[in-house]
Amino acid sequence: MVTEQDLGKLPDQPGVYLMHGKNDEIIYVGKARSLKNRVRQYFQPSHDEGLKKKQMVANIDYFEFIVTDSELEALILECNLIKEYRPKYNTMLRDDKTYPYIEVTLTEAYPRVMFSRRMKKNGNKFFGPFTSANAVHDTVELVQKLYKIRTCSQKFPESFGKNRPCLNYHIGQCLGVCQGNISKEEYAKNVEKVIDFLNGDYFDTLKDLEAKMLSASEEMDFEKAALYRDLIESVKACAGRQKATQLDGEDRDIIAMAAAKEDAVVQVFFIRDGKMIGREHFFINVRVDDTNEDLLQYFLKDYYTGTPFIPREIFVQYDLEEAELLENWLTDKKGARVYIRTPKRGSKEKLVELAAKNAQMVLDQDREKIKKEEGRTLGAMKEIADMLGLPGASRMEAFDISNISGFQSVGSMVVFEKGKPKRSDYRKFKIKTVEGPNDYASMHEVLTRRFSHGLEELEANGGQQEDSFTKFPDIIMMDGGKGQVHIAEQVMAELGLHIPIAGMVKDDHHRTRGLYFKDQELPIDTHSQGFQLITRLQDEAHRFAIEYHRSLRSKGQVHSFLDDIEGIGPARRKALMKKYVSAENMAKATIDDLKDTPSMSREAAENVYNYFHPVN
Repeated sequence: MVTEQDLGKLPDQPGVYLMHGKNDEIIYVGKARSLKNRVRQYFQPSHDEGLKKKQMVANIDYFEFIVTDSELEALILECNLIKEYRPKYNTMLRDDKTYPYIEVTLTEAYPRVMFSRRMKKNGNKFFGPFTSANAVHDTVELVQKLYKIRTCSQKFPESFGKNRPCLNYHIGQCLGVCQGNISKEEYAKNVEKVIDFLNGDYFDTLKDLEAKMLSASEEMDFEKAALYRDLIESVKACAGRQKATQLDGEDRDIIAMAAAKEDAVVQVFFIRDGKMIGREHFFINVRVDDTNEDLLQYFLKDYYTGTPFIPREIFVQYDLEEAELLENWLTDKKGARVYIRTPKRGSKEKLVELAAKNAQMVLDQDREKIKKEEGRTLGAMKEIADMLGLPGASRMEAFDISNISGFQSVGSMVVFEKGKPKRSDYRKFKIKTVEGPNDYASMHEVLTRRFSHGLEELEANGGQQEDSFTKFPDIIMMDGGKGQVHIAEQVMAELGLHIPIAGMVKDDHHRTRGLYFKDQELPIDTHSQGFQLITRLQDEAHRFAIEYHRSLRSKGQVHSFLDDIEGIGPARRKALMKKYVSAENMAKATIDDLKDTPSMSREAAENVYNYFHPVN
């Protein structure tokens, strides 16, 4: 709990503050020009921080702070800490993305052209970032073919003549650097052409290829002509990705956004050397009280903390309160002056508008996907609740029993919340009190343990729901019909709980056909979202139980119940399982039926029969 004494220790200096929750986790990171003034504001009743900050303050257990020499240093540290801890109440990108580059290794005597995920200050030349890794791979492969650039990682000239030439040399895609067949100066001319090509100068390359194609055709070498034709098409495809923007050759990022309720999309256009090389969009979770200007500022901090390339100019949709501070941070990070501008007219404003339109389109498409997903999840939950006559339902728990030949049964509990699996709340039960293949008794034990434990935890927590066992379901779904439902109802009655219970009934082909509820079977439209959700829940409960069994088997903890019956060895066990397939069928057999099994004696048959029919 934050006290006045804690607040009194805050210095009147710039820095970063870290708010911690009750479990010691960092829930918010912020920066301040004056830590003393900024942090104290959170805990003044008269100061209105908005709903988001109120929710955060209610969850603060304590805070710590780090003093810096300037507000700029505080900004840098804030960005790094947010990236590191991903605090709950900071607005952040939903995903981190790395972008591919093309690297020309100018620090080598005979440079290579390579795909790279990072732009480093290592003396090499980088092109990008690009938004498509496939396009980068295609371009690298193309320039290697066009200009006969080596692909091997040998060091030259030290390795001249030490190895036989590779396949690329034999098929004419390498000039044989490893054999010393080309001088450093001649090779450098090819590398210069590569750099011109990657800078967008395709004219000379296309002109040269077209001349070679015509020459090959005149000489009736149609195979070579076809090769040049394909290269021409590849160059044109590569050129097509470089869309002109009528700008002045600068490197720019054009950034705009669209927001709706809890979601926002930021669109970035990448302009390099005056050409649009690609675009990318980013999803942001919107917190209560976030303005569009806030979201753009959050995005700039988050995005440019992680990307290695910073352009000279960044065009944004709105005037930003911290624009000057962000410019100073980016300038320091880039090592050259960076400008953040909000265009008000002309072609530059139109580019920002275009980015905003693209962001809106992505957001609309995403909302359509969300709408479909809600129909599949929340809509399906509502269908099930309506079918059972319940006012609503959010959490369902399904239970299943699994065993191998009747030995060592296990139970599974799977949880769906708002129509989606909540795997962190799944639980496994090893049956402790039941001997042999008794699914009803096993289910009684599982349900009793699950809900008794939940009641005990609730009492210990003063009625507060703190973990998965203290959260009771709105509906219990049993993998079976009348029998399993009545077992669950019996447990609820014994524990004094009132939770609706439905059985997921299957037909003769083991497919879900309806729900058993309040002593009647309710048919389901097999094309409905509710039916599909019930099927997913049932399959998941079964899968989880089987998976638990497999893990036990891998530890050597599960074996057949037949191993515990006197007189049954490997041969008789195999014969019995082959004849009866399951423990249930074996339990229905008479002693004479059992004795008719190959290699079985009457004494062994009686032992098997007595296992299923113990004398009290």
